[in-house]
Amino acid sequence: MTKRITHRIGHPKPTGLYHPEQERESCGVGFVCDIKGRKSRSILDDANHMNCSMVHRGGLGHEKNTGDGAGILTAIPHNLLRTVCRNTLGVELPSAGQYGVGNVFFPQDVIEREQCRSQFEESIRAFGHRPLGWRTVPVNPQLADLGKSAHSAMPHIEQVFIGPEQFDDSTTLERNLYLIRKSITRKIRSESTLSQRSLFYVCSLSSKVIVYKGMLTPTQLFPFYSDLQDENYESHLAMIHSRFSTNTFPSWDRAQPNRFMSHNGEINTLLGNKNWMNAREGQAKSSIFGEQLSDLYPVIEPDCSDSGTFDNVLEFLLMTGRTLQASVLMMIPEAWQNDQTMPREKRDFYEYFSCLMEPWDGPASIAFTDGTYIGAVLDRNGLRPSRYYITTDDRCIMASEVGVLDLPPERIALKGRLQPGKMFLIDFDKGRMIPDAEIKEEWVSEQPWGEWLRRQRLDLEELSVPERVSHLDSNSVLKRMQAFGYTTETMQFMLLPLVTELRDPLGSMGNDAALAVMSDKPRLLYDYFKQLFAQVTNPAIDSIREEVVMALECYIGPELNILEETESHARRLRIPHPILSNQELSALVALDYGEWKTCTIDITFESNSGRRGLLKALDRICRESTDAISDGYRLIVLSDRAISSRRTPISALLAVGTIHHHLVQTHARTKIGIIVETGEAREVHHHCCLVGYGADAINPYLAFEALWDARVNGYLDGIAHIENDDDIVHAYKKGVAKGILKVMAKMGISTLQSYKGAQIFEAVGLSSEVIDRAFAGTASRIDGIGFEVLATEMQRRHAIGYPKRCR
Repeated sequence: MTKRITHRIGHPKPTGLYHPEQERESCGVGFVCDIKGRKSRSILDDANHMNCSMVHRGGLGHEKNTGDGAGILTAIPHNLLRTVCRNTLGVELPSAGQYGVGNVFFPQDVIEREQCRSQFEESIRAFGHRPLGWRTVPVNPQLADLGKSAHSAMPHIEQVFIGPEQFDDSTTLERNLYLIRKSITRKIRSESTLSQRSLFYVCSLSSKVIVYKGMLTPTQLFPFYSDLQDENYESHLAMIHSRFSTNTFPSWDRAQPNRFMSHNGEINTLLGNKNWMNAREGQAKSSIFGEQLSDLYPVIEPDCSDSGTFDNVLEFLLMTGRTLQASVLMMIPEAWQNDQTMPREKRDFYEYFSCLMEPWDGPASIAFTDGTYIGAVLDRNGLRPSRYYITTDDRCIMASEVGVLDLPPERIALKGRLQPGKMFLIDFDKGRMIPDAEIKEEWVSEQPWGEWLRRQRLDLEELSVPERVSHLDSNSVLKRMQAFGYTTETMQFMLLPLVTELRDPLGSMGNDAALAVMSDKPRLLYDYFKQLFAQVTNPAIDSIREEVVMALECYIGPELNILEETESHARRLRIPHPILSNQELSALVALDYGEWKTCTIDITFESNSGRRGLLKALDRICRESTDAISDGYRLIVLSDRAISSRRTPISALLAVGTIHHHLVQTHARTKIGIIVETGEAREVHHHCCLVGYGADAINPYLAFEALWDARVNGYLDGIAHIENDDDIVHAYKKGVAKGILKVMAKMGISTLQSYKGAQIFEAVGLSSEVIDRAFAGTASRIDGIGFEVLATEMQRRHAIGYPKRCR
C-alpha cells in the first residue's frame, strides 16, 4: 500500500513575508485554431511549437527541470477517447458532445483517493447523471525529465467520463457538469478533513473542451502527457499557456489554462473583486438554476490565483445565461468615461453595465474559449500587448509575441495586434473572425440602455440641497482639530499646499519618521497602512497623459441581481467625485426620493471606556447597518460629528472596514451604499485607505473647516483661484482627485470603481484580531497592536482636544 502522506501538499499558508492573497503572475499565452472548425493533428503540433517558443515567458524553480506551470486546452478528442474507452474500459461512449469528460487531480494517498472518487460518483448521481468510467491518464515523468520538486508534489491524475440519463442539449449538459464540479470541489476542498484535500482539483469537466496541465515547463508538457503525443488526438483549437509566477507560489492546480481562459498579466483589484462577488451572492437569482444556484457557491473557489479567480467568475456569468464574449466585456470593459469620440449609444451600454459590476483592472491580455468561440481581449491601457495572424488556409494564430510559429509571408492573409479594450473573436459556427465593432453593435442595440439610465439613475448634482448646511464653527474648530490629531505640520505641509498647488504635496525621498507601531505618539490608523506598488513587470500609468482611461466617476447604492438586465438595474446614484462637499452630503442625508432614503449611524463611543467600549461600538454599528438594510435604507452615513467631551470618535477607517467586511460576509454589501462623514480624514492617503476598504464617498468636513479658518486668518491671501469658501472646496477636491489618480496609477488601476474595496495596502504593526475584524485579506507581515492600543490612542488624541480639566 502506498505510504500515507499527512502533510499538506500545495502552496503554504501565510508565513513570514509570504501571503497567498498577494499573489500575481505574468506569463506567455496564445492559441492556434482552424477558423472553419476543422479538426486536425497539426493544431496540436503547432500549439506545442508555440508554447515551446515562449519558454522564456515561463518560470523555473530552483531546479532547471521544475517549471512554474504549463498547459493546453483543446476540443475533446472524441475519436481518441472513444477508442481508448472501448479498448481499455470496455465502455462505449455516446456520440460526440453527448457526454462529459474531465481530467482530475487526486490525492497521492490511495485511501483518500478512493474517498474522493466515491464522493465524486455520488455527486454525479445526485445531479441525475451516471459515471461511465474512470481512466488513469497515462503520464511519463521520466520522458519529460520531471524535476524532483514537481514530482514530489505531483497528484494522481485520472479521467472521468459522465453520461446524462437522457441527453437534451449541449447547453443543459454543460450546466449540469458545472453543478457536479462545483459540488464535489466544495465538498472535498472546503468541507472534508482529508489531509491531502488540497491536491484534489478538477482541471476541466465539459462536453466540449478538455485541459491538460501541470507544474511543468512548456517543453515538458507534451512528453509528460502521452495523450498529447497520440496521432489520433485532433482538435480545431488549442489554447496554450506558460506560467511565470513572479511572486506566486507554483502548484499543479494553478497552472493554466483554466477552464475557459488563459491570462498574461495581473489583476491588481483582485481582493476587491472577490469581496464584491462574494457579496453579490446574496442578491443573485437564476431562472436557469433556480434553487440549485446555491450549489454553485462560493462562485470563487478558495486558493485560486488571480487568473483562476477571473476564470471562476467568467464561468459563472457564462453558465447563468450570458454569452462568453458579453461576460468577458462585463469584466474588462473599454475605457468609456472620458472617450468623447465614442458614440453615445456605446457609452450608454458601458455605463449601464458599470451599474452591475466593477472592472477587473490591471494589465491583462486574456485569451478565452468555450469551444464554440475563441478570442482575446486586452486591458484598457494595452499594457500586455498580443499579436495575431490569419493565414490563407483559415488558420488563426494569436500569442503574446510574434515569431511563435514560422509562417511564410505568402501564407499570411491578415495580421494585427490586440488593441486596448477591443475584442478579437473567432466564431467557429460562422467560420470567420467577428470584428470588434460588429460584436458591440449587436449588444448596443439589444436594449435601450440610454433610456433606462436617463429614466432611472439619480445624479448627485441634481439633488436638492436643504437650507441648513453645516459650515465653519469657529468656536470649536481648534479643539476638534486637536482631538482628530491635526498638527501645525498637517496644515503647513499637507492641507494648505493641497489647495494652493491643486495637487498632492510632494516630499523628499525617504521617510525617517518612526513606524506608527513604534511611535510613542498616538498615531492615526492610516499610518499603519502602506500603499502597495505593482510588481516590476507592471508599468505604472501616467495618470496625466492617460486621462482618457482614468475615471473617478462611480455609481453607488444598492445593486440588483447580477444575473439579470432590467431597467431597474440602472436605479443607482451617480457621483462624479469621491469627495463630497457639505452641501452634497446634506442633500444625501435629506434624500427622500421614492425608495431612496439615508440612515445616519454614529461612529463615536463612550470616552474612557477602552477596548470594551470600542468593541461594543463596533458591534453596534454593524448591527445598525444590517438593520438599515432591513428597514429599506439605500445609503448609510457613518458620522463622527457627535464628538464631544464624553464621546470619542472611532477611526473612520476602522468603522468603514468593519462594516464593509461585516456586510461582505453576510452577502449584504451590495444592498447599501456607505458614505463617511468624518473629521479625521484629510490627506490623499486617508481618502485612498477609506475608498480602498469600502467607502463609496467621503465628506471630510473638518478639513474644509480647517481651510476655511485658515482663509479667515489670512493664510490663503494672494491665491488667485481662491476667493471664497466654495473655491477652497473646489480646489481641495481637485487636488485630492490628482492624488488618488496618482496612487491608482502606481498599481496599473484606471477606475475608482475598481479601486474601491480592492485593499491595495499592506499593514505594518497591526495584530490579527484587527485585520480579521476590519481588514480581512490584508497582508500584515509584522504583527503588532490590537484593539486595546487602538482604543487608547483614540482616547489620547481625544484628550488633547477635550482635556479632563475642561470637561
